[in-house]
Amino acid sequence: MSEQKNSGTLGLLLKRLLQERSLSIRKCSELTQIDPATVSRIINGKRKATPEHLQRFADCLEVPVSELFAAAGYSVNRRESDIHASIDNIQDILESSNVHYNQFSVENVERELAKYEQYAQTEEGKETILRQFETKLQKISGTGPFIHQLKDMYEKFRINKGAPWEMALIGSALIYFISPVDVIPDYIFPIGYIDDAIAVKLIANALQTPKLFKPSE
Repeated sequence: MSEQKNSGTLGLLLKRLLQERSLSIRKCSELTQIDPATVSRIINGKRKATPEHLQRFADCLEVPVSELFAAAGYSVNRRESDIHASIDNIQDILESSNVHYNQFSVENVERELAKYEQYAQTEEGKETILRQFETKLQKISGTGPFIHQLKDMYEKFRINKGAPWEMALIGSALIYFISPVDVIPDYIFPIGYIDDAIAVKLIANALQTPKLFKPSE
């Protein structure tokens, strides 16, 4: 019953937003790249919108994605403490998003970071970071320790302030952040950036304990 109520709330909100912007379902479909039948079913409460649907609607209608998530019945909590959400809670949200993933774990994040270390030391990797970091940062409009640490890391990387092994570690965190599809894709609200925060924390810890890091020959 509550799911039907939430679907109805989202449908009414989407109808109002489309009317205010003089958009038809067909035009909305074109702009969001969501099949018109799917758009219609979501609006009429006959289909549950996935997080990806909601992100596309938010971009098209220029509204905060949190507003659509709340209307759709997804739990919305944007406090910084979300970074410390339990692994079980993260997995529950992943499963409710109707997207198939392997079990989430910190080990998965560590594996991705290890992969990016080598790439961050290449010219292509460095150019990617310098060219795309600021753009990605503007998209999330975030504040808090996670973002401040990222900015500090980027500044050190930009001016090459540190040993090669430090630049490799910092670069891996920056590339992880820039990548939209990592262990948890960024569009899965509200946890899309939790793995990025975990990645930053892991690298910050590694930088403080260099003896645990063995530079590759």
